[in-house]
Amino acid sequence: MNRTIKTLALRCLALALAGCESPDKVDAGGVILSLSDFDGLPISISATGSCCSVAVASMTLTSISKNPGGPTGPLMNVEIQSYEVIYTREDTGNRTPPRLVQSIFGVVPVNGTSQLDNYPVLREDQFNSQPFLDLKNFGRDTQTGTTVVRLRLTIRFFGRTLSGDAVESTPASFSVEVVP
Repeated sequence: MNRTIKTLALRCLALALAGCESPDKVDAGGVILSLSDFDGLPISISATGSCCSVAVASMTLTSISKNPGGPTGPLMNVEIQSYEVIYTREDTGNRTPPRLVQSIFGVVPVNGTSQLDNYPVLREDQFNSQPFLDLKNFGRDTQTGTTVVRLRLTIRFFGRTLSGDAVESTPASFSVEVVP
């Protein structure tokens, strides 16, 4: 009986200590990743021609400390690992190209920025899928009957702080028109 009471007391003490946090603990992963300052956005794109890649001329990734008045350090720097582009229709169609996922490398320092130049937002995989195949082959989207496909492109970046915490940017979107 005495042994059982001691065991229960030790477990309660361990649980109580595990629930306590030191007030001076620094959250090494406390950053927000933001995508901003789009420059050179494509507005109208041709589904035909010799080029099968469309890129944004310049984007800026910003890493912001979640606690602006608190301490920061190099473990809060974000190593960018990949980005994705998801496509949704802004017209009456529902066929969309497959999402683009691309591995990349780069570092965004805590409370700093990183400029990304000429990152593709449409590649050959997307141009070789519907509805772009219809624009190339028939000069129109056979689903909607129109010669223009309106798409919304949504970009999101993924990475990790040097301390190992996963970070992703909030999605940023813009619209394009794809013509034959």
